[in-house]
Amino acid sequence: MTAAARKPALGEDGPVPTPGALAGDFTEEVLRRAGLRRGMRVLDVGCGSGDLTLLASWLVGPSGFVLGVDRSAQSLALAECRAAAAGRSERIRFTTADLEQFVPDDRFDAIIGREILMYLADPAAVLRRLAIRLVPGGILAFHETSLPPFRCHPGGELFARCRSWIIGALQCAGCDVRMGDKLFATFTAAGLPAPRMTAAGRVEGGPDSPVYACIAETLRSLLPTIERAGIATAAEVDVDTLAERLRRESLANDACMMLPPVIGAWTRVPG
Repeated sequence: MTAAARKPALGEDGPVPTPGALAGDFTEEVLRRAGLRRGMRVLDVGCGSGDLTLLASWLVGPSGFVLGVDRSAQSLALAECRAAAAGRSERIRFTTADLEQFVPDDRFDAIIGREILMYLADPAAVLRRLAIRLVPGGILAFHETSLPPFRCHPGGELFARCRSWIIGALQCAGCDVRMGDKLFATFTAAGLPAPRMTAAGRVEGGPDSPVYACIAETLRSLLPTIERAGIATAAEVDVDTLAERLRRESLANDACMMLPPVIGAWTRVPG
């Protein structure tokens, strides 16, 4: 079974809301620096519930078009509802496919993805196959996370357990938790020009940070994998109270949490 085929098993309710999802402003910066502009035709691979698809649609404007691809019909149903609510159904389309075999029929000005290569057994092969569907001078831009640097200072016992549970569950599911570190090598292994790259990381703390809920919801989605792998029990995680317990620990320690760095890479195919 491929890593891509395992992805839905990470959680019962769709894609895992990783801390990288908090970095929407950074994702926009990567896409702009990569060269997305009005009128482009864009392919969003591993689109999930459509966050990146909607962002790309906004960047390419009414004269552009975005196709979102994912293997989860449940996620795509939500993405279609969100596109309709945003009034963009005519310039966004979604299709169900397994990225390990998917080759689009159309050609695109840009192919993009966020936190998807980490789930693939051979991400370089996927990029190589997709790149042939770009127009000359077309853009590939991907955004991945490197999870091991996720840390807290001063350290807290509960935070340390959460970090261990998240990384352990993803590794058990076959995900590459250092995919962000490997973007340069993955692009070049795909036969692509060396990418330009940038990285960013959020630092969170205080009583109103969204990070506590993000960690708790990540673990809620991962809980079936955590239990199957024997990493922890549902009682140990106690996900319904987890966000508040993390918040209390952080405030008691006057701590800040340094989220995993998110890394963007982009290149153009020869024109």
